[in-house]
Amino acid sequence: MSDRNVFEDAVTRVERIGLDAGVAPETVDALRQPGALLTADLAVRMDDGSTRHFVAYRCRYNDALGPTKGGIRFHPDVTREEVMALALWMTIKCAVVGLPYGGGKGGVAVDPKGLSRLELERLSRAYMRAMADFVGPDTDIPAPDVYTNARIMGWMADEYEAIHRKKTPAVITGKPILLGGSLGRDEATGRGAFVVIQEYARRVGLEPENTRVAVQGFGNAGYHVARLLQEAGYRIVAVSDSKGGVYADEGFDIESLWEHKQSAGKVEGVYCTGSVCEVVEHRKISNEELLELEVDLLVPAALEGVITTENAGRIRAPLIAEVANGPITAEADSQMRERHITVLPDVLTNAGGVTVSYFEWSQNRQGYAWTLEEVRERLERVLTRAFDGLWHLHQTEKVSIRDAAYAMALRRIGEAIEAEGTRDYFSGD
Repeated sequence: MSDRNVFEDAVTRVERIGLDAGVAPETVDALRQPGALLTADLAVRMDDGSTRHFVAYRCRYNDALGPTKGGIRFHPDVTREEVMALALWMTIKCAVVGLPYGGGKGGVAVDPKGLSRLELERLSRAYMRAMADFVGPDTDIPAPDVYTNARIMGWMADEYEAIHRKKTPAVITGKPILLGGSLGRDEATGRGAFVVIQEYARRVGLEPENTRVAVQGFGNAGYHVARLLQEAGYRIVAVSDSKGGVYADEGFDIESLWEHKQSAGKVEGVYCTGSVCEVVEHRKISNEELLELEVDLLVPAALEGVITTENAGRIRAPLIAEVANGPITAEADSQMRERHITVLPDVLTNAGGVTVSYFEWSQNRQGYAWTLEEVRERLERVLTRAFDGLWHLHQTEKVSIRDAAYAMALRRIGEAIEAEGTRDYFSGD
């Protein structure tokens, strides 16, 4: 998908589902463009004394339901259109799970792997200096995303506090625990996806021991959902990261794959006992091959737009759980429906991250920390309630699960907009 089309694709989906769901035109109009978008040039001193410039973005898409919320990604392919699309998806996502948030997103066009640790810190602090008047605990609350983490969030929070001369832990979520972070935030996206998959499995009688799973993307989210699925009895037969993947019909031990990736920097078919890992029989595959495997459940957990009209006809999994944001384009989604492939949409499946970010924000504002058990219980409660709502719409209105999720979100956003008055109100209809 082209840079321009990623945003157009997101808007097209909102327009189509909004029309089918009977949402007021004012609601769809409000979601056709972002409320505010800031673009900045970050001048960063490099270790060799030179100065490099990086383009940075922050989008506050819609705040009808509350302050905007969304991650910051460091990736060489970050564009204005991608950030706007991600912020729109966050707007829908927060509404689906009933959080008092709108959607936001940010990013820097950079390859963070090419920076030293000191350069990464300077870049992170430069980002916050550029955005310090655009974000805030009651306005727009960032969080980690692709190639950012708790340490980077800690640097940004510290920079914001230095600028505003006061401790403000609620300005950013996904921070280190001792800087106001929440227990359970690192596993939240993967655990949330696991909860959603289990809720679906319970309703359709999907048996874990008879379910073969392929996971594209073995970062934080992909690892945790794979780990939890394996613990529940699912067979993880394929895993990949940006460098490629591995396949074994008998399945892998996820902890071994993760331990080896942390030490070797790549996914390898291994089994580890302590610090000793030995290679097990497996086949090396590409990310594209993984998507087309004959498995029972496909979990795209990498980047957006990996399933398009070009490869949609070759997807053989009957069930897809979108852990990445927007991994299936709108046109390819139509093909999924025509082929009766069930999609558990990203706006619910990966909502665990923003949900626990909301918990962190709440804890920061209360000055009170929750236990890991409390976080996990509340996360499951929020996502189960949301799944119940969209499943009811899916069944009663005979629409896809994605359309049900969007309809539920758009109606909630619409109710907030209508509360302030629409054309029908002011015309007396």
